[in-house]
This record gives sequence, structure tokens and C-alpha cells, in this order.
Amino acid sequence: MDMVPALRPVAGAPDEIERLVAGWLGDAAAPALTVRTSGSSGAPKAVALSRRAVTASATATLDRLGGPGQWVLALPPYYVGGLQVIVRSVIAGTSPVVLADHAGLAGAAGDLTHQRRYLALVPTQLHRLLSGSAGSPGSSDAEALASFDAVLLGGAAADPDLLDQARRRGVRLVTTYGMSETCGGCVYDGVPLEGVSVACGDDARVRISGSVLFDGYDGQPALTAQVLRDGWLVTPDLGRLDEDGRLEILGRADDVAVSGGVNVPLAAVERRLLGHAAVSQAAVVGVPDAEWGTRVVAVLVAAPGAEPPGLPELRDFVSAHHPRAWSPRAVVFTSSLPLLASGKVDRLALQRELGGARV
Repeated sequence: MDMVPALRPVAGAPDEIERLVAGWLGDAAAPALTVRTSGSSGAPKAVALSRRAVTASATATLDRLGGPGQWVLALPPYYVGGLQVIVRSVIAGTSPVVLADHAGLAGAAGDLTHQRRYLALVPTQLHRLLSGSAGSPGSSDAEALASFDAVLLGGAAADPDLLDQARRRGVRLVTTYGMSETCGGCVYDGVPLEGVSVACGDDARVRISGSVLFDGYDGQPALTAQVLRDGWLVTPDLGRLDEDGRLEILGRADDVAVSGGVNVPLAAVERRLLGHAAVSQAAVVGVPDAEWGTRVVAVLVAAPGAEPPGLPELRDFVSAHHPRAWSPRAVVFTSSLPLLASGKVDRLALQRELGGARV
């Protein structure tokens, strides 16, 4: 299929991409635009997004949030989250304020001129802004967060305590679920956007259909056929619909480690560890092990001022809510987790590092 140039990291990217996107949206015959997935759990893929799908996603988002507004661009514009901030801005007739051009969020928010103000973040960014570790005084940035009409939070699962903390401080959070293949977030606070349908099969795999679906993977027709079936995108995620029809994500189908013959859902272990008072960030991965086949290892960042708990305490903490076999076999404390440019945890880097170390 014919493509306009793929979005990629370039100098002066926000301005350049804004011009590219504006021209692309104004061309009814425009071919698909390609964006790359972040590669947080595998090799990045080139995702072909049609003008129709991108516009449908952006329009449905603005309708759900209450109308057009001005955005602070806090995400890389060459990934789908940042791209959609620019698309929504173009559709609204506004220009985004680039966070990287300011000392902090408070400064960026001060440059907004539209009555309605929007922001999109990943959980790591929200944590840093609330804790004052984002490069500027935390109090002013936290206060700025509360000034937005909506703060979209997606890209990764968020710690419930982080959500509660933000909401107690007046932040109007909207949790989002989606991926590059759905033009970004397409389920807000568990409810699909207009024009989007969600289903969970007997295997619990989340399936999505509607106007926001991608055209396919550029140059990979076989892979496209694996995930696009009868008008539905079969995602790598496991989920369920509650009695009100809201989507709850349980984890990834491929995010299961077989350790000692037991299937260990790593996301569930991660969420439990984040509930420990002495843990502020967590990533749980499986690494090859001669005895266990795969050894479950937790990489943690201690909460400010907290003494890092030992492995026995953390194993007991996990097994208080889950089978003992799910508890990590090793724990590593670090000052920070490795991140991709998208802000997601680089799990492949952790696996490579831990696979070559004795932990």
C-alpha cells in the first residue's frame, strides 16, 4: 500500500509533524500514515492508519471529553498517543503547547489560551508530576494538573493508589485503553468511544471493532491476517466485561511466565506489589532459569523515604492474595525503571539485563 512518510523521531518534531498532519487531514485522498509501535513487549511494527480512522478516533475523543480544546503535548509526537494530541488539536483549530519547551507543566499550562484544557500522560509521567520529580517544583505541577478539564492516562496499567492520589488532589483523570492499531485510546474509563465495539471471547482475549481500526501492518500481510479477523482486532490483552458492560483489563495473554510448571500472570503480581506501602514502581518479568524454567523477578523502586523490604516479606505480601507459587523468586531494587521513548517500561531491556545477572 502507498504511504506518506512514516512518523519518526526528528529534530523539531512537534512543529514538523503538526504541519504534516494538518496537510494529511486536509487531503481526502491521502494514503495511510504509518506509526511505529513502542516495542515495549516485542519488535516494533509499522502500523498503517487511515485518515478516516484517525479522524474518527479524534472526533469521538473530543465528543466524549465535552468538546474541542487546547492540549499540552507531553508525549512523543511520533507515537500514536502524541500523534493524536496533534490530530485533536488540528481538528479543534488550536495548536498544542509543547511540554518540552517549558521548565515544567505549570509553565506549559500557563501558555494555554483556550477555555477548555486537555492533557495526555502515561502513568510514569503522572507519578513524577505528583511527586515533584519531573524537573520542577512538584507542588506547582500538581496544582497545574488539577487545572485541566481532562487528563487522559493510558499506555500502561496504572497503580490504583496513583489514581486515587491524583483524584484526591483534584485531577480529572480519564483512564484509557487502546493501542496503535486502534489509533490510540478507544475505551475511556471502561466504556468504548462512539463507533467502537468491545467483546471478550471464551479465551478472555479482548476484541475490538469499529471505525478506529488500522488498515494493517506495513509489509506484513501474514501478521495482519493473524490479528484482523472478520472485522475484529484480536488484541494481545485479556479482559472481561463487568455487569455494566465496562471493560476491565486483566493482563496480556503473552505476559504469563511458566515457573515450576505453574502459569504466573506477571501483571497480577505487579499490581499486588504496587500495593505495598514501601513500593512506588514495579515491573515483574520472567527470566530463563535452569531449576524453574522461568524465574519470576520483581524489579522495584522504593517509595521515598521507605526502607526496601526483603524478599521474604514481599513473597508473603504477594501470597496473601495470590497463590504462593506466584510470588517472585528474586527482587531487585533500583533507583528507576528503564523506559522507552513512549514512557512505557522497557521490559525487554529488563529481561536482557536480568538474564545475564545472578539475582
